[in-house]
Amino acid sequence: MRLILTLIVISLLTACAGPKYTVDDGRQVNEELLGHIRSYGLGEKALRPAIVRSAALQDPECDTQWELPFSVATSYDASEDDRVAWVRGLGVDERLTVVGTSPDSPFQPGDKIQKIGAFDITNTDKMLLLLEKLRDGGFPFDIQLSTNKTVKVVPFKVCRGYTRLAPPNSPKTQDYHWLVIVQPLEVARANLSDDEALWVVLWAQGLSEESGARMKTYHYGTGVIGTLFTLASGIKSATLGSGAEINLAKSAATSVVTGVIRKQLIGQATTVAQKPTQQQVRSAMQLAAANRASLSGIAWAASTVFEKADAWAYARLEDLDANPLAGFTLHQKLLEQGSTSNSMIFDLKRLKALNKIAEEQGMGEEVVTILRGVKPEDLQF
Repeated sequence: MRLILTLIVISLLTACAGPKYTVDDGRQVNEELLGHIRSYGLGEKALRPAIVRSAALQDPECDTQWELPFSVATSYDASEDDRVAWVRGLGVDERLTVVGTSPDSPFQPGDKIQKIGAFDITNTDKMLLLLEKLRDGGFPFDIQLSTNKTVKVVPFKVCRGYTRLAPPNSPKTQDYHWLVIVQPLEVARANLSDDEALWVVLWAQGLSEESGARMKTYHYGTGVIGTLFTLASGIKSATLGSGAEINLAKSAATSVVTGVIRKQLIGQATTVAQKPTQQQVRSAMQLAAANRASLSGIAWAASTVFEKADAWAYARLEDLDANPLAGFTLHQKLLEQGSTSNSMIFDLKRLKALNKIAEEQGMGEEVVTILRGVKPEDLQF
C-alpha cells in the first residue's frame, strides 16, 4: 500500500513538473550567432509596429494580405548550445515566444504561447503552421499564454508584400517575391527609427504592387520555383531551406567584381562622426549595384523595378504623415556602417531617381543634408 501511494505521489509530481525548457546556464555560446539573434530582435521590435502602422493606408488599389499585431520566434529543433544562445540573446526558448509587438498589442515581448485556439501542440513547427492558417482566415482567434492568460487576436489587412528578416543562422539571406520580401540582418543593425522601419515595410508592399505581375509572368513563363518564406509572423532558429539561400549563393558570382571595391570601402571606413568622401560613397553604391545585379530568378524580375518601389513607398510615407525622406536617412546609415548587400541602400540609379522626386517637391536641399553634403548629380562611377 505504501509503495502504491509513493508511486502515485511520484506520478503527480512528474505531471506537475511538465516539460522542461532551455535556460541560460552560463555556458559559452557562438558569439556571432548571439549577435545575430540580438539584431533580429531589434529588427522585429522596430518592424512590427511599422507593419501595423501601414494598415492605415487602406489603399483600395492594393492587393491585400492578413497580418498579426505580433511576431514570434522559437529555438525548437536547434542544437543545445544554440538554444542557450536564443535564451540569452532574446529570451526565446522552444516555445513560440513573442519578440515583436505593436504598441496596442495584447502581448508583451517574452510572452510564451501555450495554446492556439483549441490546439495545444508540442511540435512548434505545427504551431507555426496553425498560426499562419488562422491568420490567413482573417477571423479573431484565442491564444493562451504560459501564464494561462487567454488573449484574443484579431488579424488585420495590409497591402500585399510581407516584410520579414533573415534568420540569425543565415543573416545574409535576402529574397524578393510578390508575397514575401526577406531583408538581411544588416538592415536591422541600422537601428531603425519609426519612419525608417515604416519605409522598409512600405517598400516591400510597393515592390509587390509594382512588380507583382512581372514576377508572376517570369515565374509561370520559366517554371522556376520562387523562394518563399511563409512562416506566420515568426521564425525558427534553423537555417532557411536551400531554396531561400539561392540569392545568397548567387551573390558569390559577383565576388570578383566587388572584392576590390569592398576593400576600398573598408580601407576608407567611415563613422557617423566622420563625413564620407565621394569616393567612399561611390564605392558603397557600386557594391549596392553589384548586389542588385547578383539577384536571380523571381528576385531578379523584382529588381528591375526597385525604382518604382522607391517612388511608391515615398508617396505612402507622406500619406501616413511620416518623413518622406526616411529612405534617404536609412540609405545613409547603411552606407556609413558599410552594409551594402541589401535592397535598402540605393545604387546610383535609384538614388538619382528618388532624389528627382524629392527635388520636385522642394526637398532637394534636405536630401543633400542627409547625404552629408554629397549631391547625387555629382556622383558618377
